[in-house]
Amino acid sequence: MQQADVPPVPLPPCILRRAVLGWLALLGSPSVRALDSPGGPVVLTVSGRVRLPNLGTAAEFDMAMLAALPQATLSTRTPWFTAKRRFTGPLLRDVLAAARAEGTTLRMRALNDYRVDVPADDAQRFDVVVARLLDDRPMAVRDKGPLFVIYPFDDQPELRNAVYYSRSAWQLRSIEVL
Repeated sequence: MQQADVPPVPLPPCILRRAVLGWLALLGSPSVRALDSPGGPVVLTVSGRVRLPNLGTAAEFDMAMLAALPQATLSTRTPWFTAKRRFTGPLLRDVLAAARAEGTTLRMRALNDYRVDVPADDAQRFDVVVARLLDDRPMAVRDKGPLFVIYPFDDQPELRNAVYYSRSAWQLRSIEVL
């Protein structure tokens, strides 16, 4: 039996464009380089489906490593503060990219063992900040620090509900990528 020559099916332009842009972004992203080892106390551990670990099978970050990632600033109102506050830190998607973490669920844990499962898609759909600064100052544990996951509540009012508030883990210590 002979196989007939079948011409290749061209990819739709939108898919081809996304693929090319994705590869270009990867080439310029910090996730292509090896992830440094923390020089100071570890404040965040990303484990699970991590392809660029720096300690065993996990990616561990100290505060300087998080500060070295591109920073975003978000001013928003939250249920936990009486006035609008300014949060600064890397975007969640950049933290995950630095560890080359890929999965469908992010299991976030706080210092007080609060745990919440967040769809990994949130990191792409929204500019979620892993805040390390509150009003330009490091956050103490008593002030919900040292890390606080913050959604752009004022920029996207549809996020102002119990579902997204529950995903805003303060005192974040780890993310398990499932």
